[in-house]
Amino acid sequence: VRTIAPFNNVFFVDGPGGTGKTYVFNAILDAVRRTGEIALAVASSGAAAILLRGGRTAHTRFAIPLKLTATSTCTFTAQSDLAKLIRLAKVVIWDEASMISRNIVNAVDLSLKDTMGGLDPALGQVPFGGKIFVFGGDFRQVLPVIPGGSRSDIVEQCLNRSFVWQHVQRMRLHMNMRVLQAQDNND
Repeated sequence: VRTIAPFNNVFFVDGPGGTGKTYVFNAILDAVRRTGEIALAVASSGAAAILLRGGRTAHTRFAIPLKLTATSTCTFTAQSDLAKLIRLAKVVIWDEASMISRNIVNAVDLSLKDTMGGLDPALGQVPFGGKIFVFGGDFRQVLPVIPGGSRSDIVEQCLNRSFVWQHVQRMRLHMNMRVLQAQDNND
């Protein structure tokens, strides 16, 4: 039996609005693409997606079904053009991830494990099939919308309640760059 080394391929950039998450994400996208590699940019909302270079909504990029359960997967097949693109991608940036349901993240995780596991069975056992994922958001802002849900229902659906969260390395942005820029412009 082949043992799998711990993967450190999942990150979460946590920061309030104005701390530069979008700037960091676009810098990563540019750096990866400059080397000729593929970097996918997605966001949980269309408004956030247009701020990322080449960004799309996560639902569009990963063919995520609208109705999900804890065991749902995305609707693309391992032979599809989308699966081929995902296999080639070096990194996936996912902005505003704090506002999505853990079932969405679980569906993407399971689908990527299946897609990448076809290339190497070991990749079917690691988060997101071994792809580098950089999530970003702010749990102090908008949480997942659960129609008719109680506070505990909403909290239970948060990304940090997903089974992949145990693999996430968290990084924090503290300094409000918008305020600093405004101060510099007034000097």
